[in-house]
Parts: sequence; C-alpha cells; structure tokens
Amino acid sequence: MSSLTESPAWIALRKHAAQLAEGNISDLFGADAQRPQRFSAEAAGIYLDYSKQQADEQALKLLLVLAEQQNLSGWIGRMFAGEAINQTENRAAFHVALRAPRDAAMRIGGRDVGPQVHGVLDRVCAFAEQVRSGNWLGASGCAITDVVNIGIGGSDLGPRMVCRALTGHADGPRVHFVANVDGAQLTAVLHGLEPATTLFIVTSKMFTTLETMANAGAARRWLVAALGEGAVGRHFVAVSTSSKEVAKFGIDAANMFEFWDWVGGRYSLWSAVGLSIAVAIGAARFRELLAGAHAMDAHFRSAPLEKNLPVLLGLLAVWNRNCLGARFGARSQVVAPYAQDLEFFVPWLQQLEMESNGKSIDRQGQAVDYATTPALWGDVGTNGQHAFFQMLHQGPAIHPVDFILPLRAAHALEEQQRMLIANCLAQSAALMLGKTPQQVRTELQGKGLEGETLEAALPHRVFSGNRPSNTLLLPQLDPHHLGALLALYEHRTFVQSVIWNINAFDQWGVELGKQLAQSVLAAMAGDAGVSLDPSTRTLLARSGQ
Repeated sequence: MSSLTESPAWIALRKHAAQLAEGNISDLFGADAQRPQRFSAEAAGIYLDYSKQQADEQALKLLLVLAEQQNLSGWIGRMFAGEAINQTENRAAFHVALRAPRDAAMRIGGRDVGPQVHGVLDRVCAFAEQVRSGNWLGASGCAITDVVNIGIGGSDLGPRMVCRALTGHADGPRVHFVANVDGAQLTAVLHGLEPATTLFIVTSKMFTTLETMANAGAARRWLVAALGEGAVGRHFVAVSTSSKEVAKFGIDAANMFEFWDWVGGRYSLWSAVGLSIAVAIGAARFRELLAGAHAMDAHFRSAPLEKNLPVLLGLLAVWNRNCLGARFGARSQVVAPYAQDLEFFVPWLQQLEMESNGKSIDRQGQAVDYATTPALWGDVGTNGQHAFFQMLHQGPAIHPVDFILPLRAAHALEEQQRMLIANCLAQSAALMLGKTPQQVRTELQGKGLEGETLEAALPHRVFSGNRPSNTLLLPQLDPHHLGALLALYEHRTFVQSVIWNINAFDQWGVELGKQLAQSVLAAMAGDAGVSLDPSTRTLLARSGQ
C-alpha cells in the first residue's frame, strides 16, 4: 500500500464519503439555506458555484486536511519560486513567469528570467504588429493576409483554442492551423491561399518534431514552387530553441522567437508559441490575455485554500475520483462550455489534464494504488444536450460535469443568449434533482395516461438525479477572462498532481509511440534489421508498404 492510501487524511475522507454517498445532494440544500453562498468562491472575475457537489462542510474540511498533509501550500510555493519540481527532467515548471508583470522578480536558481521573458514578448508583439499593419511584406512586396501556424500538441492546441475563443476580437490576418501529419489537413488549409500573401509560423522546440517538420517541409515546397527559394526568408518564421536547425531550414535567426526548457508544451501558449494569437488579436489584447492569467496566478498563490478556486476545483476532482469511488467507479470528467467560441477548449484541456496526470508512478518511482486522472471529454452546450447528455442523465455511470458559462455574448442575438443561459442552468439543476416516480406519475396522469399504459411508460421517464456538477460563470469571453479561465484549469491540474504525489510536468508516455514510429518508417524504407512485433509487421504488409 502507498503512504497516501494509508494516511489518516485519506482514510478519514473515504470513510466520510461512504456515509455521505447514502444521501442526496438536494438534501444538503435542505439542511443549509446558505449553501449556495457557502459553497461558492470568486476570483479574477470568475465565479465558481460548487454547491451541487455531493460534499458537505465536513468533506471540505477533510479535503483541506488532505491538502495540508500533502503539503499543497509548500508545492505551490516551490512552483512560484522556480524550483525544479519537474524532477524527472530536473527542470522548473515556470509558466507563471510568462505572464508575470515586467517589474516582478521571477527567479530560477537565483537568476531573474523576467528580462528574458519580456524581451521575447516585446519582439513577439512588435512582429505581430508589423504583420497586422501590413509593414511586413512578402517576397513579392505584398502584405500578409493569411498566417498558417504549423505545430502539434501544445504548439497547436493552445493557440488554436485561443484564436477560436477570441474570434470576436480577431481583427488581423486570417490565422489557420496545421497539426496532423495527415496531408489532408495541410492540403485543405493551403487550398485557396496565395503564396505571395501567406506567412508560416513553424513551432517546434528542437525543430525536429516529426509531424511538424513534415508539414513545414511540404509548405516550404509549395511556397518555393510559386515564388522561388529566395522567398523562404520572408514567408517563414520560427518559434524554437534551435537556431542551427532553423537556419538550415532557411529562416533568418532574427525571425526566430525563443522559449525555454522550463516551459512545458501544454503550458506554452503564453510564450512565443502564442505568436499566432498576437497576430490574430493584436499585441494589446495578447497582453490582456497574459494579465488575466496572472490575476489567477496571484489568487492561486495567495488566497486561503478554502477560498482558492484552483484548490477547490482540484480537491473536488479528487473527492469525485477517489473518495466517492464506490458510487462513481473509474469514470470520467465532463466539461461543457456554453459558448460556441470555446469549441476547442475541451481538446486543449484534454492534453493539459491527461498528459499531465495520466501517470501510474509516483514521485518516488513507486506504482500508485489509487486512480489518477479520469478520462476528460465534452463538447459545447447546447450541442452536447442532443448527443451525450442522455447518458449523463440516465446512464448507470455517474460523470461529474463542469459547466462553463460566459454571461454576456459578443453577438447581438439577446434572445438566443437568454436561451443558452437557461439551458446551462437547467441542465445542472436537472442532473442534481432528477425526477422521481411520483413526479412522473403525476405528469403522465395530467396527460391522460392511466393503467397499464402509464405503468409501462413510467420507469423510462424517471431520472435518478444526484449527479454532481460545478458551474463557472464568466462576465464575458474576452482576453482577460479567458486568460484567467485557462490559468484556473492549469492550476487545478497541478493541485490534483500534488494530492496524488505524481509529477504533472513530464510526459514520457508520449515518447514510446514516437520511437516505434521511427522503427516502422525504417522498415517501410526497406531496413530488414528492424524488429517489429508480428501484428505490426502483418499490418504493415497489408498496408502495401
């Protein structure tokens, strides 16, 4: 057994959860008229209502005891101090430095990295404004109308999500994204673009990422075929740490924007990786995005744990995943943003959460004997209501839901915004309340049903309810509040990792498939010495390669 599952705090939580699971969430409201006020918190313009969780005051107290036992405050302090909390790679996880103000001292090993961060940020913002203003000209003397970001993972998901989320604030060149090595994506993006007015941003830390460099090479050939070899320097820029590889590609080092090994890919949109965001929405709004994230950072760093939004979200996630396990089992976490512009929020969050906490080895190198990250999934409301909400309401498994709702819309269709708000709030209430057999009976009798017809219809229309959710309200979806929302979930992920005693900042599981892909490619090229398992070799033969 691990020290975590044997610990007094863990045992006390599991015992209390077993008792609490016998009741209903709605009963907790009956016992406490002030529950909505007590079970809510607010920071950086985001309001969290967690009153629909199956947790009472004692559960929260015990969760805070667990946080103290796991030294959560100490780990938060270590992250903000720039310590090497990513111990398997001996690196800091210092993405908070990317959105800190210019006058903040952000030190790693006694060295203030703030001047470096703001030096690159100033270059990113200046270049973005050059492109947006039409002062950056292509090889033919034309201004840039389209920007194609080529990257994968954190070099794609973050910028893609933010650019989509802030569509209403985008007044620069059109920004497109290519990530998949499947050539269909690049082909579709390039269709209709003019080489003379297209700029490519190639994002790869070492400039060797297989998918990224395959797409970048194909894009380069497309450009050279139209404009010649000499055009590469005016139509390609790089976000990378490898000036040598960037130069080999034909990009001037002056057009390379650096970032650092203490910036994890899934935490990197705040860095030069966000160049495409700055081009789309402008330097001032990009800085607002950073400021919103910093506001949440400051809250996370200083607020008492019992009123700390990332801490509350993280602890409640642990409560649902590990403590109510007898009721929930090995389930999942659903996220339902009620904003069409957040349609890429869940894919971004999937990488953040599951790449960070999808681990079964603790910091001491021992196998864990408790569940870590659940599968995370979802879609925008109200689309999800007509897809998977049937399962959420009446399926035998229980999946906790985070509802995210910007209250003010960027569009002028006020009636539809009211409908959106009503649907979001109704869904969270319905998941909690359900519908009893007696309620269904009364409803069917009112429709004239009786006897065997009524009895046959009744069980299909009962909802068990008692299904937990959080609701997060944003005043509006603007750069500041989006930045705060993203930082909130980043820190929520970190909180869970501390409780589970795992390293949230490495991703060795990503590497194995990459290594094997190289072996398969070598076999496809005719290398008879490559060792492949029988199934893979058979499938390769069937592929015609």
